[in-house]
Amino acid sequence: MAKRSKSKPQLNNLVVVSDIHAGCRLALCPPGGVPLDDGGTYHTSPLQDKLWAMWRTFWDEFVPTATRGEPFGVVINGDCVDGVHHNSTTQISHNLMDQSAIASAILAPIAKACDGRIWMVRGTEAHVGQSATMEEGLAKSLGAIPSAEGQHARWDLWKSIGHGKLVHFLHHIGTTGSQAYEATAVHKELVEEFVEAARWRRQAPDVIVRSHRHRYLEDTIATGSETGETCRAIAVVTPAWQGKTPFVWKIPGGRLSTPQFGGIVIRWVDDDRQLFVIPKVWTVDRSGVE
Repeated sequence: MAKRSKSKPQLNNLVVVSDIHAGCRLALCPPGGVPLDDGGTYHTSPLQDKLWAMWRTFWDEFVPTATRGEPFGVVINGDCVDGVHHNSTTQISHNLMDQSAIASAILAPIAKACDGRIWMVRGTEAHVGQSATMEEGLAKSLGAIPSAEGQHARWDLWKSIGHGKLVHFLHHIGTTGSQAYEATAVHKELVEEFVEAARWRRQAPDVIVRSHRHRYLEDTIATGSETGETCRAIAVVTPAWQGKTPFVWKIPGGRLSTPQFGGIVIRWVDDDRQLFVIPKVWTVDRSGVE
């Protein structure tokens, strides 16, 4: 007689971070000195020390509070390493093994904290290599859950949460040079998800998560349900863990705003039968007056 398969326990919390850009001097980096391939050591800047304090607050205080201490899964939504890109000079090292080691030092404790319930989505090839080779190697070393094709870092992720709720993760989203139009591409992405689902008679997502912009934004629309109740669908863009690079100082919108750091928790509450996105976002002061 064939063994009956065990049903997976219901997961009610997903923690999402993205755009860590490990290996950049303006991004997240563990304190205390980072060993480099040639025997040297990199020491963090004051900005990186602030970022590390935010990172620890996020995982040590915000996540336990937002999840009510319940088990959670983690989704890393792209751009774990900075790579060697666009003739930039802001990297700690152009040796990609140094960058991968920094990313592993950041993320290995997180994979352990969530008991291996970790998924990784591929980011921008300019940062993570063609076909995201850097992220694939990193995801495999962290024990990230592979796709049906065996990819430990996949292009997108459809993840169930709560009672049949569906979340779609993908790194890229359109950008804008005007803060007045920040929601446009995000709203369009949500509408297109619904159109595509209806076209093929598939379940539409309850939440879509995008990253890439390095700026938090949430867009919500009312939807129906099988029981006739009014629900909502949510499109959210995650903040990042990288400060303003020389490239950002040139682009409209970005050059005027201070960077945003943090992440989100997607949470299903059984008692309320509600799905929430709970953000945690920090910034830093603008340049001082002289």
